[in-house]
Amino acid sequence: MATENKKRKRSSNNPCWVIKIGSALLTADGAGLDETAIASWVSQMASLHQQGISVVLVSSGAVAAGMHRLGWKKRPHALYQQQAAAAIGQMGLIQVYESAFQKFDLHTAQILLTHEDLSNRNRYLNARGTLREVLNLNVIPVINENDSVATDEIRFGDNDSLAAMVANLVEADRLILMTDQEGLFDRDPRKFSGATLIKEAVAGDPELVGYAGESGSLGQGGMLTKIRAAERAARSGASTYIVNGRTSNILLRLHAGESHGTLMVPASGRLAARKQWLATHMQSTGDLVLDDGAVTVLRKSGRSLLPVGVASVNGNFARGDMVRCLDLKGKEVARGLVNYASNEARKIVGHASDQIESLLGYVDEPEIMHRDNMVVF
Repeated sequence: MATENKKRKRSSNNPCWVIKIGSALLTADGAGLDETAIASWVSQMASLHQQGISVVLVSSGAVAAGMHRLGWKKRPHALYQQQAAAAIGQMGLIQVYESAFQKFDLHTAQILLTHEDLSNRNRYLNARGTLREVLNLNVIPVINENDSVATDEIRFGDNDSLAAMVANLVEADRLILMTDQEGLFDRDPRKFSGATLIKEAVAGDPELVGYAGESGSLGQGGMLTKIRAAERAARSGASTYIVNGRTSNILLRLHAGESHGTLMVPASGRLAARKQWLATHMQSTGDLVLDDGAVTVLRKSGRSLLPVGVASVNGNFARGDMVRCLDLKGKEVARGLVNYASNEARKIVGHASDQIESLLGYVDEPEIMHRDNMVVF
């Protein structure tokens, strides 16, 4: 009991790392779960935990582990087959983690998420509260996409994106994306011998997208998803490391300050928690296309979006839905919760706010999107 009380007093100000391990690493390129490698990573995470770092593990591998158990050589295309493989493989995956962490007297908590869990505000807050309490209880959360029930409409699509969203959720200091590559190169090192490792970059730099190659046969991701994950994680102030998980003691070496792989740093400070949710966790249902004047006002003045600054409306959405704000070239400049449904918005765009009542027969808000419900990029 004394030990439990001591664990509960752990400071919430401890550094927090979200560590994501990809399928190719976990399954030794499809040859079943690599329990020796998993034991090594768990040992390193236990050491970090002992040194006061809160650890959140985002693990791929359920589908790949299920495929191995079923004797499937290629990832199936049918969603129901992927879901079945995930359900079968998840059991073995979690059992291996639980056994490995128990050797260090650490408990684990399995948390399965879908995009819908983080898009819905109440479920987002519930997930956030659960994760924080699990960490307060000195337990290691093991997180995966809920592949056995997720559909194409609500799935994350890759665990790099999931890991970035989890980093936002727990306001992590670091996001570690462990892969079977040394990091991000300016060209595919598997095809070009002269490819150069990008050692450090600013998350969100558009030039990085041109460096991304293709994903492997087991994973859904690739360097492109890792670049986008780094950009998402940066919104809550997290730095992202893309490293080779097979490098000996890679996590401890990063903690010691060694330079490995690719480091992507945030371009600016943390967003408030609500704006992180708006920026990262919600799926948009439509677009508002803004004129140049409105784009300038949003970016430089921090004001709300008025109907007069909207040139056109795309999609069908309801009041309170998430929509994107695009400039005239189609680039996203902001996103937020709208005060009017799409059919209402089409009637009032381009008009002054004092004309809303005459156009609709009523007025709810003078703004089509309030600055408190908006995040500007």
